[in-house]
Order: sequence, then structure tokens, then C-alpha cells
Amino acid sequence: MTFLTGWGRTAPTPARLARPRSPEEVAELVLRAPGRGVAARGLGRSYGDAAQNSGGLVLDCTALTSWSLDESTGLVTAAAGLSLHDLMRALVPRGWFVPVTPGTRHVTVGGAVAADVHGKNHHADSSFGAHLRSLTLVTADGDSRTLTPDSELFWATVGGMGLTGVITEAVFRCVPITTSRIRVDVERTRDLDHTMETMAATDDRYRYTVAWIDLLASGGRMGRSVLTRGDHAGRDELPRGADPLAFAPASRLKAPSWAPNGLLNPVTVRAFNEAWYRRARPRTGLLQGIAPFFHPLDSVDGWNRVYGSDGFVQYQFVVPFGEEATLRRIVSRLSAEGVVSFLTVLKRFGPGTPGMLSFPVPGWTLALDIPAGRRGLAALLREFDGWVVEAGGRVYLAKDSRMPAETMAAMYPRLGEWRKVRDEVDPGGVFRSDLARRLGL
Repeated sequence: MTFLTGWGRTAPTPARLARPRSPEEVAELVLRAPGRGVAARGLGRSYGDAAQNSGGLVLDCTALTSWSLDESTGLVTAAAGLSLHDLMRALVPRGWFVPVTPGTRHVTVGGAVAADVHGKNHHADSSFGAHLRSLTLVTADGDSRTLTPDSELFWATVGGMGLTGVITEAVFRCVPITTSRIRVDVERTRDLDHTMETMAATDDRYRYTVAWIDLLASGGRMGRSVLTRGDHAGRDELPRGADPLAFAPASRLKAPSWAPNGLLNPVTVRAFNEAWYRRARPRTGLLQGIAPFFHPLDSVDGWNRVYGSDGFVQYQFVVPFGEEATLRRIVSRLSAEGVVSFLTVLKRFGPGTPGMLSFPVPGWTLALDIPAGRRGLAALLREFDGWVVEAGGRVYLAKDSRMPAETMAAMYPRLGEWRKVRDEVDPGGVFRSDLARRLGL
């Protein structure tokens, strides 16, 4: 048995780990599923327990890495275990970029489909599932099925957290680029209302946009933010002699394994926030590489270790447009409580996909990282859950590690539809995970 956790490093559970090297091996392992079932796992970047299966079998799919590109159309066919990091390293020098990337490159294609990941461009381009042309799924009977967007099973799988089968391949369209640089505008806002007003008025001018929020600012500065917005730069914008499609990202630092619990506290995080806010001088047309713009934390190998052995909880929710009062209420409470969140980001979502359990809906989404050992955290987040439900919002399953089943059911109105499709394709409940047990899925 191997003990596994999510990226938040909480609630480790034991499972038997297998590493299939082909879709055929996946099918064989699924057909020999033990009583506690099977769960697929990629690079373990789900923050909670989505890729854990206590007492059962977990399939490490990272050996499934084949891929191909149709240069004439930008269609990529990629095995599920291929990371976006490796895919970008191959695509960018050829003049292509992935349609959607979350805040880390170190997720697999299969994980991107299962969580229907979103990025800084959701308001413009929706989530990963919107760009899929087909996917291949190994189901409970060992069959390998090719699914397209006209299938109910396709949309039960996109955002379905791996509970309809094991994704082994996906076909999706990429974005043509002429450089590996992003033209970035940086702006500071004075408070939360100013932040939301500015984003609402200007987001449609940019393909990519995000706000970093200082949660420890209070009073008239509550919710002050740094807005970072950008688009792919053209060749004529690069300095003379620059390699336009250079892309060789790497981790420059390594987080210590010995970081003590409590390292991230109100004193240290308040000092960091003040320095970060002041350092972010307003700029227009700043050229940044893909890695620093999209994936700044990837420059620190194992950054999740800075939270110490207690780990951390990521809480990400979305509330629809028109429910800004709920967002203000939560930010105000976090500020008043002095809640430490090393990374707090606000984005605006556009139209979502038809994924039955997909997270994004048009509205405002806030994500925060909170040390798991904080006293009173469970009760505080339960209170927030209630406010989010009242507002017609939801919490992101790929980042959740603590939500109860009844809350999840209240947030996802298509859960019954999803269960019907899942029960048809997996009547014996072969595909299970710790998240599925906790949420009654």
C-alpha cells in the first residue's frame, strides 16, 4: 500500500498503486478491480481527495504520454498522462499554445478533462471542455469508447472527476501564436469595489485577466488588488534578435521540506502582501514569458511544502453575476477575521460548458489557500458554503477537501442527471475515490 494525498497534503489514505503503460493495461486493471474500486490519478495536483481511493486501486496514468499535432488545423491528440508542461514545451516552439491552462503546467491532459479546468481566459474562451473534439474512455466493462460532444457520457465525463471511467486520450484544438511572450498591462486598485468595477469594464479588452487580492488589507483598503491582464504578443513587439518562440521553463527554487507549521502567519503574509502590492507598479505593454505570466508558482518546486506538515485547504467558489454582495460579504469576513491566504485570486467567468458537474458558471470566482491548522477554519468555510448556496453558486470539486455531501448536492443542480448517466455506464460502482465517498457520489 502507498499513502497518497492531494496537493494540499491533508488526509493521506493508503491504496494499491499501479502504473499502466497502455490503454490495454488500463482495461485489464479495471476488469480486475478490487472491492474498493479504482481511481485514476495524474500528477496529484487536485488539492483534495479526488485522486485518492482508500483501500482500493489507484492507476497512475503518467506513463501514457503519446501525442501528435495536425499543423494545418491545430488539433492535438494527446494521451491522458501527458502533462501540459511537456505538451507546451513541444507546442510553443511550433507556434501553438494550449487552449486553456490552469495556474500550473503540472497537470495531465486527463486531469484537465476530468476537472474541466479553467484559466485566466475563461471570460473569453470558456474551460478546457469547450475545446475538446473527442475523448477516449475505458469504462467499467473494459471497453474503450470514443466519445464526442453529442454524447451524454461525454458531458458526464468532462468535469466528472474521473468517476465515469478512465480517460486515456483526448483530441482538442490549440491556439496559434507567433511568439512565446505575453503583452501585459498591470494596474493597482484601491479596494474591492474598484477591483470589480475595473474588471467588469475592461475584461473584454483582454484574452487573459486575473486579480490578486490582499485579503489582510482592511478598512478603506479592503480588497485592494493587483490586476494583471494580457494577450499574446506579436513578433513586431519583441526586441531585435529575440527568439520569438523560445520556451524552456524550469523551477528556479526548491521549497524546503522542513518548513514549520505557522510559517505563513498574519505577520509574514501581511509583509509579503505589502511588498507585492507596492512592487506592482502600473505598467502598459510589459512583455512577460508564458511561465511567469501563467504559472508563477511553478518556479518554486514543491511550493505546497511551505505550509508545513499540516498542509493547506484551497477554497474556490463562484457566485453568479448579480450576487456581488455575497462576494463582498465573504471578503469582508475574511479581512475581519485576519485569515491568512498566501495566494488569493479573483476572476470573472463567462459561459460554461454543458459538463454536468463542471464548475464554472458566468460570475465571479475567488480562490484562496488557507493553512489547514487554522483554528475555526471548518466552521468558517461551512458558513461560506451556506452563503454560496443561497447565491446560487458552487465550490470547485477539484480543489475541495472538506465539503459535505448535502452541500455539494445543493450546489450542483445537474447531479441527478449525472448520476443517471454514471449508473448506466458503471452500475457496479467500479470507479470510486475518497472524494466520491465523502460527497455520496
